[in-house]
Amino acid sequence: MKLEMLLQDVEVLEVSADLAMDIQNMTFDSRKVQPGDLFMAISGFATDGNRFIPGAMEKGAAVVVTARKPEQEVPYVLVASDRMAMAQIAANLYGHPAKKLCLIGVTGTNGKTTVTLLVKHILETVRGAKVGLIGTMENLIGDQAVPTERTTPESPDLQALFARMVDAGCTYAIMEVSSHALELERVGGVHYDVAAFTNLTEDHLDFHKTMEAYCDAKAKLFARCHTAVVNADDPWYSRICAAGTCPVMTTGVEQKATLMAKDPVLLSDGIRFTAVYGKQQVPIELPIPGGFTVYNALTVLGIALRLGISLEESACALKTAKGVKGRVEVVPTPGTDYTVLIDYAHTPDGLENVLSSVKGYCKGRLIAVFGCGGDRDPVKRPIMGGIGARIADIAVITSDNPRTEDPHAIIRDILQGVEDRSNCAVIENRVEAIRYAMDIAEKDDIIVLAGKGHETYQEICGVKNHLDEREEVARYLNETRN
Repeated sequence: MKLEMLLQDVEVLEVSADLAMDIQNMTFDSRKVQPGDLFMAISGFATDGNRFIPGAMEKGAAVVVTARKPEQEVPYVLVASDRMAMAQIAANLYGHPAKKLCLIGVTGTNGKTTVTLLVKHILETVRGAKVGLIGTMENLIGDQAVPTERTTPESPDLQALFARMVDAGCTYAIMEVSSHALELERVGGVHYDVAAFTNLTEDHLDFHKTMEAYCDAKAKLFARCHTAVVNADDPWYSRICAAGTCPVMTTGVEQKATLMAKDPVLLSDGIRFTAVYGKQQVPIELPIPGGFTVYNALTVLGIALRLGISLEESACALKTAKGVKGRVEVVPTPGTDYTVLIDYAHTPDGLENVLSSVKGYCKGRLIAVFGCGGDRDPVKRPIMGGIGARIADIAVITSDNPRTEDPHAIIRDILQGVEDRSNCAVIENRVEAIRYAMDIAEKDDIIVLAGKGHETYQEICGVKNHLDEREEVARYLNETRN
């Protein structure tokens, strides 16, 4: 494609390159440059892509696009925003594939994965559609899994994925849209048919610094969508809506909303409630337990309504939905009289939600095994420690993904929020912590392994080590029986 065509809609400040040159591909990773490529020199947080311009040119890059004028004599395009330019160039390169899809974006701290997977299930069940999904657990093109590194891919990878979905016959794409993606323009230039907001609780403050800035990053989604579904019970609801420029459907349990849940019933294996929408009242059953599932279900129903799917059609589809891996997932423990659940809860609100919900139907003791991630917002660590020790009958504090931090230092931060440690055990090794919880479990107890969810690794000292908690539970049971 001609450079001039790639630069359509990009705010260009200066050009020192032949606009008629042919560009083979684009990359922001100098290690992947091929002859004839466009190299995006992105000013990142860990490193500055402009440092790698000489290496990219040596590998045959045809032109550099940057927000900082190169010091070397190279063909370049100077742009107002390197990240926005990268997103727009990627969209041009792949022929704007997002415009060929009905695109649904879901943002919020908790619930995004469950909502996206349930909406996918409804679209496939009700409309027989082929649906693409982009999310934390995995990317999907129909039923085909595509590996993922982050919740929302960098813009060139995102546009390439959209293109693959279109080529595979997808008519819908639903994606989790992270605050990082919105702030860093990974979804720059992308317009959504429907956008949804689940909730906002403390997370990612290492990046956003304040809850206000975190909220404002999320709110950017609602200035780039045709219509929206927003949780009116969330304290940040007004700030989210104030940033929007589209019609909003509200959902709620407590506050008056367009779509409400009446008489919710929480069960050990799911939830029931009546969805009230205008004069319609439709019974809803979903085989995923937890009070937060009511809110997730409302968001799903709201999105479906915005897509022209009736409450009755959605209700029928939700009855056949399956639980989401790593979200209040029941782990098989044959021959035992206690239960083990795995949940991705890794924020204060997420941990409080899952523990409170399980506590509501637990006949024995609630044993919580949890930690906090390293190289992430340290402010939430003592908050989560306080929540775990307060709600659980026994709190086993351990490691999550310490990444490059000292696991013991993270645990010390968690313990700062625990006033009474009489019901706490500290076991840094996560496998040993799981085994301890199962050692002490008694009849009707429920063990919640919180924080890892769908993940099958533990990152320690920057290295990802295999750790699947399902396997550890099964290994423990096999060993103790033999």
